[in-house]
Order: sequence, then structure tokens, then C-alpha cells
Amino acid sequence: MDWRLPPQTADASTSAHPPPAMDMGVESQKTKLPAEAGGAATAAGDGTESKAAATGACGGRKHLSSIANHVLRQCSLWRMERHANCKKCGYCGTLDRSVNDLVADFELGLKTAPVDNYSRKLVEFCSLQALQIITSHDIGEKINDGSLSRFTFDMMLAWETPTPSDQQITMESIAKEREDRKEPLGANEAVMGDETSLFYSDIMPLLVNEEPTVGEEAYVWFGSVFPLACDVVNARFTFEALTATTANRMHYPAYDRFLKEMDKSFKFLQNLPTPTGIEFAEDEFILHMEGTAGTQRVVRHIGTSSWPGRVALTNKALYFEASGTISYDSAIKVDLSDTGIEHQINTASTGPFGVPLFDKAIVFESLSEPLVLEFPEMTSSTRRDMWLTLIREVIFIHRFISMYSIESPIHKWEVHSRIILGVIRLHAAREMLRMSPPPASSFLVFSLYDDLPKGDFVLEQLASNLKQTSTITRLSASYVFKGLSKSYAIPLSAEIAKDHDRNSSSHEQPLASLENKIDQVKDEAREVTAANVAVDGMKEEGITDSLLVLVGLVGPIGKLRPVIQQITSWERPLVTGSILAVTLLTIYNEWFSYMLAASLILAIGVMVWARKRKIGKICSEVIIDTSSDKTTMESIVEAQQSLKKVHEYIKTANVVILRLWSIALARSPKHTETMIWMLTGCAVAVAVIPFKYILIGLAAGGFVANTRMAKAMSNPQGGRRWREWWESIPAVPVRTVDKNEL
Repeated sequence: MDWRLPPQTADASTSAHPPPAMDMGVESQKTKLPAEAGGAATAAGDGTESKAAATGACGGRKHLSSIANHVLRQCSLWRMERHANCKKCGYCGTLDRSVNDLVADFELGLKTAPVDNYSRKLVEFCSLQALQIITSHDIGEKINDGSLSRFTFDMMLAWETPTPSDQQITMESIAKEREDRKEPLGANEAVMGDETSLFYSDIMPLLVNEEPTVGEEAYVWFGSVFPLACDVVNARFTFEALTATTANRMHYPAYDRFLKEMDKSFKFLQNLPTPTGIEFAEDEFILHMEGTAGTQRVVRHIGTSSWPGRVALTNKALYFEASGTISYDSAIKVDLSDTGIEHQINTASTGPFGVPLFDKAIVFESLSEPLVLEFPEMTSSTRRDMWLTLIREVIFIHRFISMYSIESPIHKWEVHSRIILGVIRLHAAREMLRMSPPPASSFLVFSLYDDLPKGDFVLEQLASNLKQTSTITRLSASYVFKGLSKSYAIPLSAEIAKDHDRNSSSHEQPLASLENKIDQVKDEAREVTAANVAVDGMKEEGITDSLLVLVGLVGPIGKLRPVIQQITSWERPLVTGSILAVTLLTIYNEWFSYMLAASLILAIGVMVWARKRKIGKICSEVIIDTSSDKTTMESIVEAQQSLKKVHEYIKTANVVILRLWSIALARSPKHTETMIWMLTGCAVAVAVIPFKYILIGLAAGGFVANTRMAKAMSNPQGGRRWREWWESIPAVPVRTVDKNEL
């Protein structure tokens, strides 16, 4: 169905004047609604002055831009056509309205309260009226014919530039950016053209430098009211990923193709076969599947044996089906929705005869029998990383539901709909940007905020906002999901809930606190990224063979670790209690000198014994045993992994020292000030409190921290806050040079 209806289908107020062309030219700024100048209360009060100003000339409203007038007419035409063609649409008697009637409804809702930015609010109101009807019908059909993408893109343009003055400001800002970059503005370019030629198609660039484009704020707003192209929670990250190559401006051809790829991905996933011998739950949906004839193969490793098969991931579980002679064997199910199990999923290396040569597999270590799945490919391990991210996203969603006690089936299905749509967006983006695939976390809410600093604050606010809604609205993720599919039925409890919201005529914006927390997380992430630039850019040096000797020398010390852990973990309460009592008694009575003397005497005794037995002559050298029952190839791989771990330890130590230098040299004033206050507090405490009492407190706290009661009362976010604070400290840059080069 075409959104751009011919003028004769409209009412008298619009039929005589066809919709304006889709240009973004600057219109006259002489006529403004009182609300635009600060008099919204008057405009909304009696409705006389505002209506006269709003009507303006016969074709449109002078206080609105050309694109905003066009969107208002399209909203009105859509409403009237839907009323004319639909006999039982549920809205009969309320849809046959002209643009003037829509404006009257909007001003009636304002009552006497003032409103900022009257024109933008009017665009929002009319857009929401049309969107509530769009979600009640097949969205996929409208995506395929391009009508939905064109209409919604125009909505974003109208929201971004609702008035002629906004158009002028947008044009000037883009021209200023080009001037700063010393790039001339094309003579034939309109208002919001951009300098980039896209490569969204692998076959031919889409040259759209004369088309108006959409910015980030408009994209985020549209995602908050119609979560199809993005979710408001990660809309900014999605927009950045999609527009990374187009100077952070969204072009219509890219937007149109993105929606069409979403519809293709949804239909493809919807038509995938159910794993053999498995009956899906009512709200279970396949998110990804590989190992079929048209996809790359997947291999399961059991010891030295390997079995090809098909693997499928849903929003509840992972299924693997081994390939049989004719068909697939019964599927093995890994339940990811069970929050009682601490799922441990890590990367793994596989290879012929069990030798770990290829780092392209994942392993489920939390199962009774570890499940190892390999995703072979020629060069990188992007397939494996993609599967690992999706699996963890499913685990995160169930952990989120459990952590914040989301019990309502309506709320649970809303969360599942968010994750399903996020995965569909990811598939669409990777298909659209195959030359430069975007990061998966930009489209997956829970994986994104699990990694970002203070991301748990956003998830907590999301759960709070979710619980405040009693029913599913027509502009929620659940209804968008239903609109994409005619055959897939959402859970019965959520389906019934829509009747309670039938009369809703507006969609509440997400709470401002959620947006504030998202902005805070973005700022924190930007700060951490900037702080780690020097660390990531440090020159990595190789590790010599002497490190193998170092590992062998310090190896015996590692044997003391399980003994200490056994003592401090209260596995033997009598032994632990005795050691704690002796430690506290020694500290209280200040027997440090006696303890030191006893240690020295013990050391002297060992040396006298060694001299009497002539141990030095017998053991003239230290021998590092490198023998192993492993094959030569396995030993080489193990040595390589050990060197890699030691190398990581050395780099970590370097980063710690550089961060401490950064604090000492005040390269980061905020962190230096925090450290000054902390050291000042410690100094005052040491000066006032006797040192033995401080030692008693530290010793007792170290033992008590490992008790069950202390673990139950501990706050897991405390360690996360300290880690995020530490990672935000910028390291002092390091540059290695040769003496002859100075």
C-alpha cells in the first residue's frame, strides 16, 4: 500500500493542494506560532489564535517546515484510507479526520499547560497516531514495497527539522562542518547532504549526496516510539555502527535496505526447521542456525573424534544435531534459561588428533560432559566470536529476568522481543555491511551493557521502567515483533493484554532517567577508551626463553597456594580458628621481634643442615624438568600458551606501573585528587589509631571475608566500581628508542 496517496483521496483541506516535494528547502521564517516564541500556553488555551496561525496559506502551516507539513498530510491520508478499506479495524468513527482535526486533537490534549517546541510535539503526536495503526497490520509487506521506510524516514526528518528555522540551522551546521574539514559544499546539494558515497552494497556504491539525511537524535527518538530499526536502550550505539562510514548521518537508501534486510532475516529465521526430536516452547524463537547445506559447517569434538552437524540457537537454549546417514540425529539440548547453573562458556582450540592448533571453537564447561563446538573458517575466528556473543546474550537475558525478579509473562515476553529484534538487526547489519561488519555488541542490549562501565545502572533502570508498564502498548517491541510475522503467535497472556490498551492514543517516552544513565555510560565508555589508548599503543616486545626458567623456579611457591586457600576458606574451622587466634595474639602482644627471630633461627638451621650434608656439592645446579607424557606437538602448544600467559602478566605489570605514574604525575587530575584524599584518610587513621589495632582489623577482616555470612552480605558491585575506576586512569605513554637514535 502506498503511503503517498493521490490528492483526490483526501478531504477538502488537503485535496486542493497536493503534498509538497520531498525537498528540504528553507521556507519563510516570518510566521511563527506563539508557542515557538514562548507563548505555547496561549496557543493551547483558546485554540483560536493557534488555529489561525497554523492554517496559514491554503497548502500548509507556515510555522512548519515543508517536510513536517508533508508528514502531517501523509498521517491524515493514511488514517482516512485505512478507515475506507478496513471494515472492522477497531477504529471506525475516529479515523476520518483532516489535518485540521488532528491539530485540534493535539491542542485539546495540551489543555492549558505550556509546551516547549510546539511544532516538534505536533509532529510527534501525528506520527504516533499513524504508527499505532501501522503496528496493527503486516509490517513486512510495507517494508518490501518501501512505503514504511519512506514514511518513517520522513517522520525522522520532520522531527529533526520541524520548523523552517531548524532547517536553516541544520544547513548551516553541516556547511560549517565541511568548512572545518576544508571540503567545498556541492553547488547542487540540498540542505542535509553529506560528503560520503556509501558502500552499503558490495556491488555498487549508492550515491546519495543530494538526499536529506537523518541525525542521531532523530534516530534515537524514533527508536523510542517505534522499536523497529533500533531499541532506545542501545539506539545510539546502533546508529554509530550503521553510520560509521557516512560521517554519522543516516541516508535513506541505507535505511531502506536495513529494514528490508531485517524483514529477510526475520522470515529466514522464522522458516528454519525445528531441531530433530525437540518441541519448542510457546515463546521460543530461533536466533541463529548453521551447519545446514546452505551454511558453513559446524563440528563437535569428543576427545579425538569429531562429528559434523547442525547447531541452532534460540532465546532459550542451544541445540546440536549430529549429521546422520539420511537425516539428523536427535538434538542435544543445552538449556540456557536455567539461572541455577553458572554457565561457563569459553573459547577453545581444536585440531587433528586432539592437538589444539586452531582457535575456532567454544566449550561449555559447566555441563556434566564438556561440549566442544568448532566453527571452521579459513582465516579469522569471526564465526566463533559471533556464536559466543549470541550465546552469552541469551544467558544475560535470563540472568536479567532473574536478577530483577521480572515475573509477569507480559514483561518477560517484552524482554524476549527486545533480544530477538536485536539479533535480527545484527543479522541485517552484517548482511548489509559485509565489507566491514559492525561489532555485534552495538545491536545486543545485554552484551553491550555488561561490558560498558556502569552498564548495570542502565539495566537496573530498564527493569524499573519495564515494571511500571501494566500492558503491552501498540508501539512496544512485542507488537513490532508480531507485525513482522503473520503466522507466529505471541504468548497468550501477552496477546490478551493488548485489549486493555486499545484506547491508548499516545505513547509515553522512556523516562528521562534512562536517557541520563545511557548518556552517562557513553561518557564513561569514552573516558575509559581514551585512557586505554596509550596502553593499547604500547610496543609489545617478545618473551625470551629465560621466562621458562623463571616459571620453573617459582613453580614450587605455587604449591603453597592451595594450602593457604584451604586455611582461609574455613574448610577446617578448628585449624583456621587456631591460626587466627595465634595471629591476633601475636599482633596484640607485639611479638613481632620474637616471630622474626624464630624465622631467622629456622633459616639458620636449614643452612647448617645443608652444610653438614654437603647439599651444595650434591646439587650443583638447578634442574628444570621439562619432560611430559604429551606428544611433541602438544608440548610445543603448551609452551606457547605458557609464554603467552607470562607475557600477559608482564604487560599487566607494566600497565599498573604506568597508571601509578599517571596518578603521581597528576596526568589525570580527577584520579589524583581521589588518591590524595584516600592517602590523607589513611595517614590520619595511622596517626590516630595504634598500628597494632589496624593490623588486627586487617587480619580479622581477611579471615572473616571468606565466611559464608560475609559472602552473603557482600556487594558484588563494589569490586566492579573499583575496577571501572582503575581502568579509567590514563597510562603514561611509553616510547622505546635506541640510544643511537637520540
